[in-house]
Amino acid sequence: MNRQFDEFKKFIEGKETAVVGIGVSNRPLIDLLIKLNAKVTAFDKKSESELGTVVEELKAKGVKLVLGKEYLEKLKGYEVIFKTPSMRIDSPELVDAKLQGAYITSEMEEFIKYCPGKIYGVTGSDGKTTTTTLIYKMLSEQGYKTWVGGNIGTPLFSKIEEISKEDRIVLELSSFQLMTIHENMEVALVTNLSPNHLDMHKGMEEYISAKKNIYLNQTSEDLLVLNNDNSITRSMINEANGKVFLFSINNKVDKGAYYYNDKLCIMGKEVCSKNEVKLKGMHNIENLLAAFCCVYEDVSLETMKKVATTFTGVEHRMEFIRELNGVKYYNDSIASSPTRTLAGLKAFGRPVILIAGGYDKKISFDILAEEGYPYIKTLILLGVTKNKIKEAFEKVIQKNNTELRIIMVDSLEEAIKVSKDEANEGDIVTLSPACASFDMFPNFEVRGNKFKEIISEL
Repeated sequence: MNRQFDEFKKFIEGKETAVVGIGVSNRPLIDLLIKLNAKVTAFDKKSESELGTVVEELKAKGVKLVLGKEYLEKLKGYEVIFKTPSMRIDSPELVDAKLQGAYITSEMEEFIKYCPGKIYGVTGSDGKTTTTTLIYKMLSEQGYKTWVGGNIGTPLFSKIEEISKEDRIVLELSSFQLMTIHENMEVALVTNLSPNHLDMHKGMEEYISAKKNIYLNQTSEDLLVLNNDNSITRSMINEANGKVFLFSINNKVDKGAYYYNDKLCIMGKEVCSKNEVKLKGMHNIENLLAAFCCVYEDVSLETMKKVATTFTGVEHRMEFIRELNGVKYYNDSIASSPTRTLAGLKAFGRPVILIAGGYDKKISFDILAEEGYPYIKTLILLGVTKNKIKEAFEKVIQKNNTELRIIMVDSLEEAIKVSKDEANEGDIVTLSPACASFDMFPNFEVRGNKFKEIISEL
């Protein structure tokens, strides 16, 4: 019995409630609100024909619909508004609604507020999904009933009555979600921070400030886990309200996890050696160390070792697809930032044929060019950002008086055809775009699946 959630039930009953966005993640929320007798109106910029069968399903449940390009203009007169994570809280429509007395929230905010179990919040620029999955696996392996949500897994607010105080909940949280979250989480992790999502944020300062919400409301009992090797996350140590564990691949740390002498250790105790770890690359050693810190108080070293030495990775993250004519193909579609692509390139340990480019998040590609060019044999570029990436690499090539073959293409199909022509036996081809997918695909999963489908048919 979740007594806290009873408060929400009383609060929402009979209220005129708007849900902005009829995407897959909001549909369980709509069903929950109907069950709790809220008066639900669903908003979406897509038309009835674009949304398809869901329209009739919602109408049959008594949900009113406001659809089409001007949908937000009608966001007036509601007592409660559930916004979609990417909708800025300072958008004029929400500001107006708030002035008129609306309570503005999101599925994730309400979940964290009423969740009875122990929450592990994970954020950062790179490594979130893998680390979230590692924490989930370790807690499950230890025997806890564990839930995973946020950016991955299922929308959890609709399941809140099934969750008990003894359960463990792991949430992957983006900067957009965190902008409006002011609830405390028992364990908070910031994996690393580098420029990202500057198309959505007003600048790097706002991006960092949003990430900080993961720990600013913690209490003295709570735990903050930070990357000691990243200057931005290291500077957050003094802002912690509770305990701090650090992780590092460069130095031993007193409290936390570190990599030393080919060994992964926590609190001075060895968990496993690097050659026992199935995941490729030092960025994944960092992810493991971060996960060890988060679960240290809940799981045994044996459990940590078991997961570290058996987990082979998450789909779309340096995922091996096949070998054809001696050429290995990898899908790293999750790499939607330059730093993430760079980590993947370094993990292969030799120059590869890289397919990159996509939607413009208004971030610089200089770091990818400056540090990445020795790891690239041929660079194949597509998408809105292809010229921007090419310029960054050309500057570096000129400065270092070196050479790099750069080929511009117009589609993923063409990129794969060119990569096949360019590759010799023993080569590696990787899709690691350094950009979001929205110029060509709805999300990185669809992009990755399309890549896998074409490679499998070669």
